Amino acid sequence: MNDAPVILLGGASGTGKSQVSYPLARRLASPIVEIDDIVEALQAMTTPEQLPALHYWRANPEAVHLPPERIVEMQISVARALVPAVRAVVANHLETMTPVVVEGDYLLPSTAAELDGVRAVFLHECDEEQIAENYLLREPAAGAQHGRAMVSRLYGDWLAAQAEAAGVPVVPARPWDDVLERVARALDLTPPSA
Repeated sequence: MNDAPVILLGGASGTGKSQVSYPLARRLASPIVEIDDIVEALQAMTTPEQLPALHYWRANPEAVHLPPERIVEMQISVARALVPAVRAVVANHLETMTPVVVEGDYLLPSTAAELDGVRAVFLHECDEEQIAENYLLREPAAGAQHGRAMVSRLYGDWLAAQAEAAGVPVVPARPWDDVLERVARALDLTPPSA
């Protein structure tokens, strides 16, 4: 059984991280920290001049129409800007030995690999149509989001390649019926067999 109190669950938007992180946290009797909440807190406490990457999407709403590859570059910039905050949250939980599941799009495999006492896994969905379907199920009022799904797939491919290079496990998001067990195995959370 894993004795690390900090679990990092990364992956692109629309891959099912929330569908895995909440049952995983219940299994471990751990709270969840969502990277999106860290982003909101930092945006409330900083200005675009202080942290331009973090405020980019709010300051440039038209940027959603940029080419998908450029949007992915901006997502990577935001993830890199968040590294000190992720490190601080992890360090606090490690120091106090307080368990937590940290999940989000902006977790970087390189950060996960360099943090001692942490287990990490990245969910990956390589099917753009499946990501678009996931968005439609999650946000039906937004309608079809094929452009967003393309960005997510490209970013997810980049994250998966980075994770593999860093030696961080990558777990396919499907099939859904056993994804939680596959994530638990990748994190070495399954109890040893008798």
